[in-house]
Amino acid sequence: MDDRVELSHRVYRLPRLPKARKQLILGVAVCLGTIMGFAGSTKAHAVPDRHVLAVQGAAVSCAEPAGPPQALKATTVSTVEQAYNCILDKSYGGKRLDHRLLLAAAFSRLAHELHRRGRDVAEATMPALTGDRQKDWAAFAAVYERVIDLLPDAALRQAAGAAAINGMAAGLHENHVRWDRSEPPTGAAGTVYGLGFDTSPFKGPLLSAPHQTTGPLYVTTLWGGPAAKAGLRPGDVIRSINGAPPFPGGILSLGAVHPLFQSYPDHAPVRLRLTRPATGRTWTVTLTPASFKPDPETAPQVTSQLKGDVAYVRVPDFGRGRADTALKAISDLGATKKLSGVVIDVRGNTGGMPGESDRLLSAFAHGKVTAYQCDIDDSCTAGRTDDQVTLLNLPLVVLADRDCASACDHFVAAVKDLEIAPVVGTRTSGVVSGVAIPYLLDDNSVLLLPALHHRGPGREVVNDIGVAPDHYVPLTAEDVSTGKDPGLAKALTLIK
Repeated sequence: MDDRVELSHRVYRLPRLPKARKQLILGVAVCLGTIMGFAGSTKAHAVPDRHVLAVQGAAVSCAEPAGPPQALKATTVSTVEQAYNCILDKSYGGKRLDHRLLLAAAFSRLAHELHRRGRDVAEATMPALTGDRQKDWAAFAAVYERVIDLLPDAALRQAAGAAAINGMAAGLHENHVRWDRSEPPTGAAGTVYGLGFDTSPFKGPLLSAPHQTTGPLYVTTLWGGPAAKAGLRPGDVIRSINGAPPFPGGILSLGAVHPLFQSYPDHAPVRLRLTRPATGRTWTVTLTPASFKPDPETAPQVTSQLKGDVAYVRVPDFGRGRADTALKAISDLGATKKLSGVVIDVRGNTGGMPGESDRLLSAFAHGKVTAYQCDIDDSCTAGRTDDQVTLLNLPLVVLADRDCASACDHFVAAVKDLEIAPVVGTRTSGVVSGVAIPYLLDDNSVLLLPALHHRGPGREVVNDIGVAPDHYVPLTAEDVSTGKDPGLAKALTLIK
């Protein structure tokens, strides 16, 4: 079935590796704050010098990508206009949104960017707005262009365009809205860029829902590259980043954690103060982002093993084919020993396709509504189990945590609401506003916007709230560092 029109096959996820833009351009929608696990990657592009933000006629219509990604071009005033109209015409709530708030958010971010760079100008004053959508855009654009003409180089003009679009996106306060202007660095196939590790809290919730995250910040997965060469291990607690604590006073400092997630070609050295709970060792190491091939042993994949007579299956995301892979893993384990139950571990699951989540659920329940996708007028479409999937008829326990996001929130909400299984661990992230649809802008960047919002099977809001566990058993940095897993131990007792 065509992924562009079948909602259940769209993606809302927090991808780990910096290949997201290529996937988006091919018509697969991702989360927001689609956000890479350890670093995004972009490619350097030459930007035309003096006509960067000149008016180029009417903005191109807002449409989904229809082919492979093209080289990025300068973000012009027509790009900003296209994003403005795209948000008003395509996003959830766009038709009820006061366009003046959108323009104010764009100008606010622009003004702050000018000030931050020491390039503020007297002409950067918000024009009076009348309430007429097109006339107000024309007034905004006229001032915007006067400001742009005063900036001395292409890099500043590009930064101004980025600020305006990011301001509008941020003004929607949606964790699945994102402007993606990234491209992997050139190099060997399979090369990624960054420091080489994932953290808990994971990058997605850290950056898209910072108010929902709590410390400590610690290493979860080593991908290779700089982190592996420096000897970091899962469970290592990050005490400070360039001298700044990530959670001063218990509140996340975005400025402190941003250096962890640099995108190509940024390559500023990052000084980390670390503690290893297993040994008590505290030390300092400096890492510099680099291109590298990740260790295939740590790449996201379904893993499984027998725990006595219980099938334990870890699902890192709900990408294409994950459900069938997980079900085959259970079947293969069952072929070696009669199973008494199944534990599905979605801790750290970054999301993916709702259809994959629903397919996995369908091995444990039939005839159920798994979620609703609702528009601003509360007209909703139900997602349902796939009753062609064979029921396993085995007890199930699900492990979840605060890094379980997006389609993972969707999965755990259905498990709990439908009483399919007890949930063990901690509350999920609640980063599940809705399936993000990609729209191609005329600079070849992509604007991701949800048109519908997620509701749980009982039509309850999960976004910004998450799903509470039935049994609260957190996995701590000390547990990870010492190889303990109290959540899994609890899950196995529930199967018995």
